[in-house]
Order: sequence, then structure tokens, then C-alpha cells
Amino acid sequence: MKLYKDFNISKNHKKSIILIGNFDGVHLGHQKLFKLANTYKKKFNLKIGVLTFEPMPKMFFNKNFKNFRISNVNQKKIILDYLGVDFIITKKFDKKFSAVKSDFFIKEILSKKIRAQYIFVSNNFRFGNKREGDVKELIKNEEKYRYKIVKPQPLILNKKVISSTYIRSLLEKGHLKKTNKLLSRNWSIEGIVQKGRQQGKKIGFPTCNIDIKDYVIAMPGVYAVKVKQKNSNKSLKGIANLGYRPTFNQKKILLEVHIFNFSGNLYNKYLSVQFTKFIRKEKKFKNVDQLKKQIQSDLKVAKKS
Repeated sequence: MKLYKDFNISKNHKKSIILIGNFDGVHLGHQKLFKLANTYKKKFNLKIGVLTFEPMPKMFFNKNFKNFRISNVNQKKIILDYLGVDFIITKKFDKKFSAVKSDFFIKEILSKKIRAQYIFVSNNFRFGNKREGDVKELIKNEEKYRYKIVKPQPLILNKKVISSTYIRSLLEKGHLKKTNKLLSRNWSIEGIVQKGRQQGKKIGFPTCNIDIKDYVIAMPGVYAVKVKQKNSNKSLKGIANLGYRPTFNQKKILLEVHIFNFSGNLYNKYLSVQFTKFIRKEKKFKNVDQLKKQIQSDLKVAKKS
């Protein structure tokens, strides 16, 4: 899969199927979209390209949306590659690009630069300066610029539209099982192991501390997890606390992971932590002994899962 940071794509990637969006989480709704794109790919012998933006426009315009992502850029690329995408254009979303007029985006970018043949967009897709452009404008220009708009129907399960917003809300409420079902994989956080305050080690429970950066804050609590090192297919079972460690008056959200039957130095290593089961909500204990007792109980649950 080829990666581009601008619209100067190679000749063999022009005249392709283009899907535009954030595709955060690449959930079942997105997967349905790519399945349809692959039928077009086979039928018309075309490549599939994704046009996406960094940072996500919502995060660019709303600085308060720090913890928002379901998946990071690296995870998204891996899943899109698996779903048959041939190339990704990741356009930097900044003040200059946000000011581009909708007609310029259609004429100069979609038509002249990319020369898109089929453009897949959601019905609520907006683009251009102050979100002036919409799907109606794209459809109006189909003949003029020789592309065809495809508006797939959203995936609806149990009368709920499957969207990234819905999945974020499930994670925030602690509905991990449902989240993993809608992602068709275990939700995971990737990050570099940092040196912490060593409090876990002091109570006989050493942990890897990972800064969650821009990931959505799932329900603070204790989870059963599977852990992988970068470029390794081997996963190790463990237990994780995602939260503020109220017993130790921690102010910053942190992911702490204890890997079962593991010895070794993981500082500065890049880990992928897959969340497999929500065990309990985070709580404040009166003292460290109470915490240790609860940890032993949590460990039994995590090891069985």
C-alpha cells in the first residue's frame, strides 16, 4: 500500500475509487463501505484510495477534543491495507487547507490532481471553507468533472447507526464487549512504555506505564488485556488499569499494564495493548493493603478471561 502526504499521486493511482473520511476505528460500518468499494474495484478494474486528514478536522477546530481517537494513524493504516486499500492520501489539515473553497476542492483536487472516477462519501459529508460544500454540490458536478458519487447506506444494527461517535460512547460507558464486536477485533491502545513513579513495583505489582495521548478515554477501571511488542506476533496475557489511580492521588489519566509471567525491561518499547474484558470500575481504596487485596481478586478474573 502506497502512502502519500499530498495530492501529487502517481499516474497508476489516478482515475481510482476514492473514499473520503476519517475512518476512525475502521468499524463494521466502515468495513461494509470497503467491501462495496472492492466490488467496484473488481468490476471496473480500478485501484482503491483513501483521502483522510491529520489532525482529524474535528480535533483541529476543537482544541478541547484531546482524547478523541478510537485508533491511531498507524493502526488505521494496517487495517485499511487489510481491507484492500491500494493507497492513502493523508492531507495535513491546517488553517490554510481549511480555507480552501468547496469548488476549488472539487475542480483542482478531486478532478485535476486525483482524477477520481468513483467517490464514496457519507450523506453528511461536508467540505470546503466553513463546511460550505456538501454531497449535493458533489453530485451537481458529476458530469462536468467526470466522476460518480457513491453514497452507501449506513450500517444499522438493533436500530442503531454504527458510527465512530457511537463506539466512543460505548467505550466511555465501559461496554467493551459490544465495542469489540462492532470493531470486529479487540479495541487497543499503542504507545511507548515510560518510566513511572514505581508505585506498582513497590507493592509487588510491576507495571508498564503508557501515555494514552489522543485516544478516547474508555471507562476508567481494570481490564483483562493481551500485550504485543512491535513487530511481534506473540501476545502475552495481562491486566491493566486505565485511570487516575485515586488511591495515589494521580491527576493524569494513565494506562498501567501488568504482564503475567514476564520478566524483562520494556522501557521505551512500543507496545500494543488489546482490551479483552472489562473487569471493574476504578475506585479509591482507604489504604495500600486494601488495594493489594483487590488486585489479587482482579488477577484471578483476568487470568480466566
